[in-house]
Amino acid sequence: MVDADTPREFAFELALCAHLEESTEWIVGRQLGAAVERSGRRIADVVGIVPGPDFERRARITDRTIPVRAVESAVGVGERVPRNRVVRDSEELHESVVDAAVEAGFFATERRGGREYLRQTTRYPEGWFRGLVGIENKPDLGEPGALGRQLRTDVSLGLFEEVILATASHVTRAHLNRIPDEVGVWRFDLENGAREVIREAIPLSTGGPGVELVAERPLRTEVALVDSDAKERARTRVAERAYGKGWRTYDLPACAHAAATPDGRPYCAQFDRVVDPGRTCGAGCRAHDPGARPDVDGDELRDERTPWRRDPAGVVRRQSGLDRFR
Repeated sequence: MVDADTPREFAFELALCAHLEESTEWIVGRQLGAAVERSGRRIADVVGIVPGPDFERRARITDRTIPVRAVESAVGVGERVPRNRVVRDSEELHESVVDAAVEAGFFATERRGGREYLRQTTRYPEGWFRGLVGIENKPDLGEPGALGRQLRTDVSLGLFEEVILATASHVTRAHLNRIPDEVGVWRFDLENGAREVIREAIPLSTGGPGVELVAERPLRTEVALVDSDAKERARTRVAERAYGKGWRTYDLPACAHAAATPDGRPYCAQFDRVVDPGRTCGAGCRAHDPGARPDVDGDELRDERTPWRRDPAGVVRRQSGLDRFR
């Protein structure tokens, strides 16, 4: 592994995710599109899903992401519809979306008379999450970058019930004055996992329309007005993506020096630190010594440490008997 510093943001982000997984009941995901008009325009560093009353119903369906387009489609529960007709008549339900819904167990397929039919295996539990928390990580406030614009976007859009700035820096009044009043501030020590609340977040209204910042120029700011339906659809998309993706989205390196922390973060014994395998490991590292990847199962850790459930039984068999009553 290279002897250059591991990107501080990556180590900070993983440490915070591990801390939140241990200290809350949230489902934690990271690096998720958090805009409405174009999801990749705003990437949220960390998203926390606060479970709602129907969370267990959602957990029983699948451990994967359920496509929002499948949820909103004309494919219903217990009623078969021809696959080719649904895809042909829909502007959003493409073949890839259908395939993802089938793989997740949200759609079931059946062939009759040479035609393929689809149906939902269960009703989508609308109340499975009670809220979303968006967290922007900025370990060093001395290098704010686009922090102000990012946080103003989050507040004006209102996709999250709470928006948090997490930092390792000492937070001054000048720092607080430069960010929206609604944004909460945490000081997080990644070495000992201590989190100090500097300022509580002010809850945002997520039920109404929002304003999405598109671009800022010296004398001009471009915005997009987002209606409440589009925002709610985006909230479900973010929640589903976080549920299916989680935060352990890296591969542990195949190196003799590679190990993992008890919570599954990639660790280098040679340099005694958490590393970013995608940037600092491999043949370009002067200390690289080919070896077996550490035997760590991220999904198993997630299943043990959170309300998320790995490989649930699903609902296909429970729903299949409905066909004979139609």
